[in-house]
Amino acid sequence: MLIEHAIAGPVRPPFPIHESLVESFLSAHAAGVDGRDATVAHALGMVAGYSYADSATLATMVGRVGLAGSHCTRISQTVDAMYIFATAYLVQSACGRVVILAFRGTELANVGNWLADVDVGDESVALACAAGASARVHAGFMRNLRAVRLEVLEHLRDPRMQALFVTGHSLGGALASLFALTLDDAAIADRLRAVYTFGQPLAVGGPLPPGATPVAARIVRHVLPRDPIPALPLTSWGRLEHHGVEYGFAEGEWRQNSEATRQMSGLWRASRSLSGLFASEARRKKLKYTLTEHGPHKYLAALRPAGRITEFGD
Repeated sequence: MLIEHAIAGPVRPPFPIHESLVESFLSAHAAGVDGRDATVAHALGMVAGYSYADSATLATMVGRVGLAGSHCTRISQTVDAMYIFATAYLVQSACGRVVILAFRGTELANVGNWLADVDVGDESVALACAAGASARVHAGFMRNLRAVRLEVLEHLRDPRMQALFVTGHSLGGALASLFALTLDDAAIADRLRAVYTFGQPLAVGGPLPPGATPVAARIVRHVLPRDPIPALPLTSWGRLEHHGVEYGFAEGEWRQNSEATRQMSGLWRASRSLSGLFASEARRKKLKYTLTEHGPHKYLAALRPAGRITEFGD
């Protein structure tokens, strides 16, 4: 297991992107989840997107978004033969009161990562949020969560922590949701404010038991309209369902969807969305789904509030 530490150093104008970001996190969802918070969504999107990077790069971006002085910890576990390629980042504000847990998504050049994504399996796990209840979960996703879960929990046992936010893009979003649903440490669970995911694939099979409803309501999923990943894995690999509240991006703003994204059934549609990576611009516009819409930079661009600079200062 690899554990690295970095500090988000001070920033110069035009940064930070968000002033008083710690206070924004502390006030968000303080009385439970009620819709989404645009500032929190943008900041979490930054952390989720840059969780694909090394520790120093993530720390730089954490400082720029408004959390200068934060302690960033990377926890990684790799076991090739078991398709385990798990990375989690913990970002704790300088005061210690706010903690962001971000799971890295699928690395494009990592074949083992892709093999874990299609390893749906037939596995059930206990739901900590519903005593005595269990749910079928995506086996490959759950195996990767287990690989770093215990170390993550150790780092979260900090009495200074008042608000915990969990996030991730793509596979990272699936791990974030599974982490919340299986969180069996009462002290940590009491501090969980919300789970914000971006382009999250399906991870849980069937409806959740009533006891899991309060935790599921804390999951806020963001879906770009032509991103195919939230509709995967295919139904032929095992039926799964989305849980939580879904927001779709339309006409320049995020709106709550009345229905969750449905699981894709046809292999031909999945293959067509993949072909969009190599298609002309005109052809991509005709596709219902295209993998070019899944990138974390696409989500980050849609999440940026009007009038705010990018992480590059423009």
